[in-house]
Amino acid sequence: MRDASFPLGVVTSIGSLPHTTSDEAVRFVLRHLPELPAAPSIPAHEPLEGMLAQVGWGVAGVVIADDGTLSVPDPRALDPAAALDDLELSGRPYTTLRAFLRAVATRTEPIKLQLTGPVTLGLALLEAGAPADRAFAVAAAVVAQRAAGLVACAARHAPAAAPVVFLDEPGLVGGLRADVPLSADATIDLVSGVLAAIEPHAVTGIHCCGRADWRVVLQAGPQILSLPVGAGIEPSAAALAAFLERGGTVAWGAVPTEGPLGEQPSRLWRRLSDQWCELVQAGCDPVLLRRQAMITPVCGLALHDEVLAEHAFTLSRRIAERLHDQVTGIRLSVGA
Repeated sequence: MRDASFPLGVVTSIGSLPHTTSDEAVRFVLRHLPELPAAPSIPAHEPLEGMLAQVGWGVAGVVIADDGTLSVPDPRALDPAAALDDLELSGRPYTTLRAFLRAVATRTEPIKLQLTGPVTLGLALLEAGAPADRAFAVAAAVVAQRAAGLVACAARHAPAAAPVVFLDEPGLVGGLRADVPLSADATIDLVSGVLAAIEPHAVTGIHCCGRADWRVVLQAGPQILSLPVGAGIEPSAAALAAFLERGGTVAWGAVPTEGPLGEQPSRLWRRLSDQWCELVQAGCDPVLLRRQAMITPVCGLALHDEVLAEHAFTLSRRIAERLHDQVTGIRLSVGA
């Protein structure tokens, strides 16, 4: 398992941006996220950089249209034992990723990468007509292969930059679904199997963009949990406390990507502080909550404009600065 410790008050992002060229998106990320730059995608301009298009690319039996949509014309063609095409990530869905890796070729600090998780891909295959057992078996195999290709590509292009790899799992939002034959244990096994394949090569994380069954998510075994402030983590405070005590990090989505942001970070900082206070009352360590924290926008920003994206990143930075100052004050107050 890779070392998952980070400098205090790290800012990173969830991936998609509104820019119209790969180079612009990469420059934007490197300017705003110097400690942990996140490989961007630009799906609003290039639909094949959408999350389902990227993960479904090269899967036998899956067709990716130019608009980024995924279809399965013949579910019998899906085979979990089939090799995945384009493990080199040379196709159109990975244009901005390649530009990012070229830009960080000489970097010696960590970089953040991201790919669609197996639950989300499995649900997409299920909705496209695949039977459940085949959909999730294929999803597990595909994401494990794609993750291996991703970390190998990063190692070729930026060999000294330690990768941090998030599984993006909107399929886990809302908790387990009654219409999907996937139990809690099966869900944990599905996600943890992919994380276990990544762990020898990268720090691992899971991102969920809304309320989820956080006990299930944490039991899958990520080293970083990425969730929005206000996403209902309080009932899982005991599981979160144990996660923090094991050295886990929480990437707090403190800047909304829907609705008004405001000009100043004060309101957003209060929401985050209130969240921490509730978790402390439920048994979490107040110092670990702050010391083992990252700050991010809640989700990707592809559906916004560049001005709003800039403002969201600026607010994230200012919240992180408040976090840094607060934890430094705690250290000084106890003589550290």
